[in-house]
Amino acid sequence: MDSHCHLPDDPAEAAGVLDRARAAGVAWIVSVGTDLATSRRAVAHAEAYDDVYATVGLHPHEASRLGDEWDELRALVEHPRVVAVGEAGFDLYYEHSPRDAQATAFRAQVELAHELDRALVVHTRDAWDATFALLDELGTPKRTVFHCFTGGVGEAEQALARGAYVSFSGIVTFKNASDVRAAAAIVPPTRALVETDAPYLAPVPHRGRPNEPAFVALVGAAVAHATRRSASVVAASTEAAAAAVFLTGR
Repeated sequence: MDSHCHLPDDPAEAAGVLDRARAAGVAWIVSVGTDLATSRRAVAHAEAYDDVYATVGLHPHEASRLGDEWDELRALVEHPRVVAVGEAGFDLYYEHSPRDAQATAFRAQVELAHELDRALVVHTRDAWDATFALLDELGTPKRTVFHCFTGGVGEAEQALARGAYVSFSGIVTFKNASDVRAAAAIVPPTRALVETDAPYLAPVPHRGRPNEPAFVALVGAAVAHATRRSASVVAASTEAAAAAVFLTGR
């Protein structure tokens, strides 16, 4: 399964993406919201397709919208097809929203995940210390996913120590991503997920082209190589881990 993707706005394009994913053997996907508009779209996809679930969240790039969008986002999280809050967190590489605004938005979403017993999908870039510090302050929700993991062994160990899950994207296939592959090798099968983050970060050999959920098996194959497990074993374990995160209690 694909634990994190962004489906196209156009309904016909989204239907085509999903058809190709099913043909490639992808059983289900999580369509991720990054602001109010994309969260509504993710929920619409989840309403339309039985094999799609949604998240509702405010990406750190959009954190400055918290005051305008929070009430509606919060209400949308309670939709029965929504399985997680996020993606939420810190992005101190770009800082499209000021870091204070990012902290406020992340705090609100961590608290909401606790309140509603939802999974939390975390985005962190150049912000490990800030991310771990806020989670330590508020308590890491028991089903927290570090999506599109870009750290190394040390960051993976810190995530695992907090009871979190680690999700690997197409980056794990990149030639210069040896740190990510080393991290994959130490994450227990019960804590590892795979994702595409489509339409971004297409795995090799599709790198540089639009990504889509049909390519998630290439991510799984790279994780299998890094962990010295078979691709079929990784497919089964990552699907089971994703179900534990997103479908618990459903």
